Amino acid sequence: MFPSPHRVLVVEDDVVAAQFMSIVLSQHGSVVEIEGDGSRALARVSADAFDLVVVDVNLPGTDGIDLLAQIKQVRPRLPVLVVTGHERFDYAVGAIEGRADGFLVKPFTASVFAEKVAVLLHRSRVAAPRIAALAIGAHPDDVEIGCGGVLLQHRRLGHEVTILTLTGGEHGGDHLLRARESRDAADLIGAALIHRSLPDTSLPEAGPTIAAIHEAIDAARPTVIYTHSLNDNHQDHRACHRATIVAGRRIPEIHCYQAPSAGVSFAPSRFVDISAVIDGKIDAIRAFTSQWLTRDYLDEDLIRSTARYWGRFGGGVYSEPLETVRADGGLAAADSTERLRELPDSRVEPQHPYALQEVSR
Repeated sequence: MFPSPHRVLVVEDDVVAAQFMSIVLSQHGSVVEIEGDGSRALARVSADAFDLVVVDVNLPGTDGIDLLAQIKQVRPRLPVLVVTGHERFDYAVGAIEGRADGFLVKPFTASVFAEKVAVLLHRSRVAAPRIAALAIGAHPDDVEIGCGGVLLQHRRLGHEVTILTLTGGEHGGDHLLRARESRDAADLIGAALIHRSLPDTSLPEAGPTIAAIHEAIDAARPTVIYTHSLNDNHQDHRACHRATIVAGRRIPEIHCYQAPSAGVSFAPSRFVDISAVIDGKIDAIRAFTSQWLTRDYLDEDLIRSTARYWGRFGGGVYSEPLETVRADGGLAAADSTERLRELPDSRVEPQHPYALQEVSR
């Protein structure tokens, strides 16, 4: 009956009522989570992706109408169904003023509840803009280091994520092992993986590289692309950047992430708060077991301290920095509270760049 897949958060302190709604939702294919405290419910809505929230008016500590307003501030497109055991005019008015998507007075039958939920879920899916991220890296682990946190945030918001790795990274280790590690890391992020075998350390910036990116764009249909910065000391990273700009010329939003080989000319203008997913980023990087024990730039303390530094600009404890090439749609077109948290006006002034040099890895 309900559109699928879908996740529902039931905010209800009455155990019997919560179980009743959970059973009805589960019978129709919902994945249900129950929370009895309004403050904790708001934290969960802020950090995770739900398709619907059912909120009881009378909650301990936080009034359900107040919680409704707070949820709409954090996730304005997330449908909220308000339920109450008291048929009071002020509750109905509060729900309307708080932009509730539905209102039911208990007790209600299972069929009435299920029908209301189905309508809201369908309306949500029809109205929600599609956001799909394609992250492009020259070598295994480039994407995970540079924007692994951003991709995890996309997944938490229910967005589609694809990773394109252009080479096997054979100059940095066994390419078959690195391919398996790439698959494991993508699985941890929740991303589809496209892995090509273009020449490591001599990646062309035209021809086959542009063709590989075109193919990935056709497959993933991204609304936003993440790629290497041109302000990077590795020749493959610069080639990847140039090829992405050509192949992605019709993509409305392109951002560049920071690799360990980026120079001091790397000048981010956007900072994504990854505080909620920093541990997941570390786990994805640790999937590259052939690398993280021997590469200084994969040291966990360094990764955390780098994200902590950028957090000064991103408004969170940990952030990832991005140079924006183009931002005509995708996340930039979404409501600021629905997209990944960012500070588009914060900038780091560029310093004198290191001389670009050939790098082998």
